[in-house]
Amino acid sequence: MPELGAHKLLRHPLFAWLGIRPVRGQHTVTEHAALKKWATGRSRLVEIGVAEGASAVALREVMSPGGTLWLIDPFHLSRMRYINAMKRAAHRVVEGCRNGRVVWIEEFSSVAANDWNGLIDLLFIDGDHSEPCVQQDWDKWHQFVAPGGVVIFHDAATFLGGWTREDWGPVRLVNQLFRERALPGWRLVQQVDSLVVVERS
Repeated sequence: MPELGAHKLLRHPLFAWLGIRPVRGQHTVTEHAALKKWATGRSRLVEIGVAEGASAVALREVMSPGGTLWLIDPFHLSRMRYINAMKRAAHRVVEGCRNGRVVWIEEFSSVAANDWNGLIDLLFIDGDHSEPCVQQDWDKWHQFVAPGGVVIFHDAATFLGGWTREDWGPVRLVNQLFRERALPGWRLVQQVDSLVVVERS
């Protein structure tokens, strides 16, 4: 995926938390623009996989002022769990934007889905990229997407000069669901680099 850090040492999320460098987005500039396009004016947004929060900020900046953004991430990969610089960096940058309301859910997405009961108009799946986990995110969450709502998959398509491969979980799932057959009630509406957007009819 694109490398936005400079010196290798500065890649650590501690430096984003301290404000020494900006948060590192795990998406391209054109993917960032597509996220903002699809999130504009929406009221009930869910992101699975937050990392340092760059995509969460993109969503929050353009969502409805009366909307809610749920951010789901267990933040379990930190080597220093009591500090957890990645979580702190994400909170710092997301809370720096005051548009709408944000709810943090510090759970695995599979667990969070068990207690979910509301409609969603934008679901961004960017968590564990193993095929079983991406499949599980789709199976557990797409039922809540309202008609006219979208599901956005990251790292779900190969493209010229890109980092994704055909055997990646998101790529395989999107191919199976939306390219090799037409899943009833859904249509693929945009691909931008590795980002794939599908809409519920």
